[in-house]
Amino acid sequence: MHLDQTIPAMPVKVAAAAVAFYRDRLGFDVLHHDDGFAVVRRDEAVVHLWEASDESWRGRESSEWPVRSGAESFIAGTASCRIRVEGVDELYVELRQNDVLHPVSKDGVDDTDFGTREFAALDLDGNLLTYFRRS
Repeated sequence: MHLDQTIPAMPVKVAAAAVAFYRDRLGFDVLHHDDGFAVVRRDEAVVHLWEASDESWRGRESSEWPVRSGAESFIAGTASCRIRVEGVDELYVELRQNDVLHPVSKDGVDDTDFGTREFAALDLDGNLLTYFRRS
């Protein structure tokens, strides 16, 4: 047995808007997009985007009706992933120009105590993408 690539699945509010953001601001190509689901790729990094748009939880007054569809709108923007990249400093410059950096990365790429050089970006919904290289 051999495990291979991990593909993050990011919950988004509106799939079409997220696809445009990943394409136009994060530099991904769109491999697939249909109603509520998309696959985007930049080089070897693949990300799945799925629409978390179920609003049926709103207005519930009783715990007798638990939230459990798995696609509730409040899930959008709660995920994170780490993407290993060559040229992390060059990518930082590109994404800084596209105004997608997380506030913790506004001052530049960080060298961590655990042996990486990295920065963080946010997608349209607030999902965290950390780009890193091993030091």
